[in-house]
Amino acid sequence: MNITFEELRRVKHSLPTGSIRRIANELSLPEQTIRNYFGANKYTDGTTVDRHVQPGPNGGIVHLEDTKILELAKQIIEESRVSTA
Repeated sequence: MNITFEELRRVKHSLPTGSIRRIANELSLPEQTIRNYFGANKYTDGTTVDRHVQPGPNGGIVHLEDTKILELAKQIIEESRVSTA
């Protein structure tokens, strides 16, 4: 799947507090790995997760091999919208 870096960051910034921890727990991954997925570059405490960035407009294009983290993030955003409505 391809997504702009800007869109990936928008998803990350739309997550309610505690979502990074929730995603990490549900997928049994370190929290820093989840942060790296959304654009952080701290690899001492986490790894990258199947993503490749091509330079370009809107921060470039990010190719995601595995979309589980993104799908879970979107699910959490939807849940928070429903609970506040």
